[in-house]
Amino acid sequence: MSAIDDRFAELRRQGKKAFLPFITAGDPSLAFTAQLLQLLQEEGCAMAEVGIPYSDPIADGPVIQDSYTRALSAGIRLSDIMQTVSQVSQQLSMPVLSMVSYSIIQRVGAERFLKDSQEAGFAGSIVPDLPVEESHLLRSLCQKADYSLVHLVTPTTSQERMLQIAENSSGFIYFVSVTGITGERRELPADLLDRVSWLRERTTLPICIGFGISRVEHVRMLAPVADGLIVGSAIVRTMAQHADPQQGLAAVRGLVRELLTALSEVGSATR
Repeated sequence: MSAIDDRFAELRRQGKKAFLPFITAGDPSLAFTAQLLQLLQEEGCAMAEVGIPYSDPIADGPVIQDSYTRALSAGIRLSDIMQTVSQVSQQLSMPVLSMVSYSIIQRVGAERFLKDSQEAGFAGSIVPDLPVEESHLLRSLCQKADYSLVHLVTPTTSQERMLQIAENSSGFIYFVSVTGITGERRELPADLLDRVSWLRERTTLPICIGFGISRVEHVRMLAPVADGLIVGSAIVRTMAQHADPQQGLAAVRGLVRELLTALSEVGSATR
């Protein structure tokens, strides 16, 4: 079992839901990234996602695209990210995943990427542009290493394909809430709960919902049918609004506390 499997098992025993914040590595600096990971653990986040900046992100909206651009413009490299996570992971008990383009994995080599990721302290990776049909090599390497490989289900994924993704994912299933790119939404699709519930009845793998979640109302709506919620753009935007990194940290702490409080209330009610 991976560290992510262990964390979800622990949460289920406690009757809790997972809160998974997303942050961009190196925005505005890698030192800030390390501080932010420590803050997220202090606030009680179940785990965290670290986005590996990429020049051509497929599913990311303007907020995260801009954060990737800032990090790349500052000269952030994959090796720098691995070194930073390696240093901070020694002080973390929460699992950390990378959100990474498959093109980066291919450039480095799957075996080397997995080795470097594990040595740095990553517990798994979300690879949004890797079709499940083409994931055999990476999946087999991850299985041998007890390293989670998370696949995405989208609003347009057929039921047959959802089952295929569930069978080949590990750690959890990333259920994309809306069609299109990441970003904050006021409203979420009306049929989202039904689609998640359908899959929930057919897999024992945890289901985490992401894309568009930014408000307490979203948390209250989605948490009853999900094992975890992923919040990215709202956190990245909150940081970007503050020129002073310490003010940014304080603002993120406030947002995380607000959403975590709502999530804990739903978790307690659905035990």
